[in-house]
Amino acid sequence: MAPQFEPLKNDLILRTARGEKVERPPMWVMRQAGRYLPEYHEAKGSHDFFDCCRSPEIASTLTLQPIERFAGLIDAAIIFSDILVIPQAMGMEVIMVDKKGPHFPEPLQGPDDKQYQEVMEREVDVKESLDYVYKAITLTRQKLAGRVPLIGFCGAPWTLLCYMVEGGGTKLFIQSKTWVFKHGEESKALLQKIAELCVEYLALQVQAGAQMLQVFDSWAGELSPTSFKTFSLPYLTYIADNVPKRLAELGLEPVPMTVFAKGAWYALEDLCKTSYNTIGLDWLHDPAEAYKIARAHGKVLQGNADPGVLYGGREAITAVVKEMVAGFGGGKQGWIANLGHGITPFVKPDDLKFFFEEIHKHAASSQPAEEEASEEPSARDLAMRGAPSKNLLHGI
Repeated sequence: MAPQFEPLKNDLILRTARGEKVERPPMWVMRQAGRYLPEYHEAKGSHDFFDCCRSPEIASTLTLQPIERFAGLIDAAIIFSDILVIPQAMGMEVIMVDKKGPHFPEPLQGPDDKQYQEVMEREVDVKESLDYVYKAITLTRQKLAGRVPLIGFCGAPWTLLCYMVEGGGTKLFIQSKTWVFKHGEESKALLQKIAELCVEYLALQVQAGAQMLQVFDSWAGELSPTSFKTFSLPYLTYIADNVPKRLAELGLEPVPMTVFAKGAWYALEDLCKTSYNTIGLDWLHDPAEAYKIARAHGKVLQGNADPGVLYGGREAITAVVKEMVAGFGGGKQGWIANLGHGITPFVKPDDLKFFFEEIHKHAASSQPAEEEASEEPSARDLAMRGAPSKNLLHGI
């Protein structure tokens, strides 16, 4: 039986993602539930990071912390989890090393690696293996009580492949490049398997209560434009095209989807041609130029303040907000305010609060930009815009 939730009181981000004109830009920030919050450390305690992800109670508590701290300023929650739960579901061990980050004790060595064969042949049941994520989503929706929508997410195939072969974070991407340039077909087979798992995982998140989805391609910028079109874009496209189909099979309405390909500034127009509703931007984009391209394709943008500006003081924050509001057409259509990447440690929560307040202030006084000519909406866009409001307000 599908879980029941209280009616949604604030659907601003959903209306924006569907391309509607709105009263102000919705806002949230990536990694908004995280280490910069004192209450995060209190709730996490001595628990391992992945133990927190696997505990629906802890994960839901952490998800809600920024909603409660920034009440009235923030328009979405994002479930506390990690992109690497997919490799874990595929049978790979991932641990979180303090002050270092995620670590794979046994990364994939090559196509002849026994583990690669096992990963490719293993029947992965993400419904069972990632059940803790769905339970956390349902519990969080219940605790939210309709205050704001809840975002579910996954890592993009290219980014997950990088982690699986590098064994963790890297600056050189030696193993990743070796795989795609030396073992191209085997890389594509792995990317496709990951993409198929992402589709099922995202659809089950919606079934559990997620009202919006985001795909994080955090290392997209490590690919050249040509390599991006070969090893990232096809799999991002596959996810965008197949999640709505899987939702339909489950008897569920489509939900807005966002893609965030960090560093792939050259791919904005290509991403605008996909089925994603919203394109996330990092801080390498000029807001006005990106907005013009996106509006020509009828797409919404999300971003894109440099997270480092939050270290720079109130004057610097105000300047960046003013540039974004002006560049993104005044904020009344086609823009979800966010950072250009996740919030970083040691940011003062009050400075993030000021960032939110400045967006409210300057967007409220802005004049909407003249509407850009846009292409005819796709069938999926029409379905999204015409989705009955009762579905958006009651559980989807």
